[in-house]
Amino acid sequence: MKQSPSSKRGRSHRSAESLIRLAEGLATSGSRAEDVYWNKKLEAEIKKVILEKDEISLNVALDKLSEKESRAHEELADAIEGCVEFERIIVGEETFDSLLITAPILAWSTMGLANFHVSPEQLEEISCLLKKHVFNQNAQISLVNYLYSPDQLPESFIETRQLKKAITHSLLKRHHLILNEGEIKETATFLADQRHLLGVVAVATGEHIFRWQDNFMQPEEIEAAWKKVSDEIFSKIMPQCARDVVLPRAYYVACRDADRQLRKFSINASVCYLSSSLSITNESLLVVIGGCYDRQLEEYRISFCDKRTFEVYHGIVWPLLGPEDEYSELNEIIEQYLKSCGISEVKFLTQRLPLEYCEDCGSPLYPNIEGEMVHTEQPENDDFQHQHIH
Repeated sequence: MKQSPSSKRGRSHRSAESLIRLAEGLATSGSRAEDVYWNKKLEAEIKKVILEKDEISLNVALDKLSEKESRAHEELADAIEGCVEFERIIVGEETFDSLLITAPILAWSTMGLANFHVSPEQLEEISCLLKKHVFNQNAQISLVNYLYSPDQLPESFIETRQLKKAITHSLLKRHHLILNEGEIKETATFLADQRHLLGVVAVATGEHIFRWQDNFMQPEEIEAAWKKVSDEIFSKIMPQCARDVVLPRAYYVACRDADRQLRKFSINASVCYLSSSLSITNESLLVVIGGCYDRQLEEYRISFCDKRTFEVYHGIVWPLLGPEDEYSELNEIIEQYLKSCGISEVKFLTQRLPLEYCEDCGSPLYPNIEGEMVHTEQPENDDFQHQHIH
């Protein structure tokens, strides 16, 4: 019998309350024995909710715990992400640990970043490089033949889990997941942005997944090696792009790593773009930085202005991530990085600025030297004046 909407709401409410109770129990645990108990109960409840495709319960529980500013919110978020990206699978008489991963790439191009497809031969080459330099050399890897932009990634926990399931299905058949053109939604074209090569890695249960788990190498060393060995293949996939790769890791943490690293990458890309495409020297620039607020500080908007006319040529957004707030000393970090890129004149605005966007094109507005939110206006002879760095 088909359930009524009211009965589904009641079930979601009960599931959310159960998630909250279990997460709070884990957060107040005082011993390893308690941790094991609460984790087992919490993961079982999360898996049940995911199986029912009950996204509402997951979000309601997270929202309520967020309002309490409780450590339980972090415990629940970690547990949900873990259940989405990790799964133990049984194949015949063998058991494998499978993990959804992404290999992020930061890129910029004066031509704008397009859609990037990866050929089967390139997928196989990348898979071999990953096994040799990042993951267990005996791992099985299935990759997706497309580089996802951030707005093409799954929007929910349930969608992420479904994509992980599809890639795992390909892995069990020992091939990569091949998507058709129509299966990928359109994305906006930016000068600089992230791209994600998604995949699933599987190892025999109990074996290490990442190289740094099995030797004395640090993740930073492995990332440096990955940058070197992956450059040639990604230069073929993403021609005419300046790139920097981020260490491939579990899906959610790698996405956060990419978000964080994109902020400095975008500043460097902006300076290079203004110099190479518009012939605007660093000495002629004044950078204006203002904090944009909703109920609290949400992001900094950084304007690259003409030092003489104060016209705003270009702008980028520096979003706050994780626990960052207005007391996180981000001003100093942004200023130091601008100066390392050759920008000597930086002005911080002290007033609270609104989160305003252009009503016509939807692009963010950026502060001029007076603190007014304006549209960027690049020189009229620039071929790319309607594009902006993400």
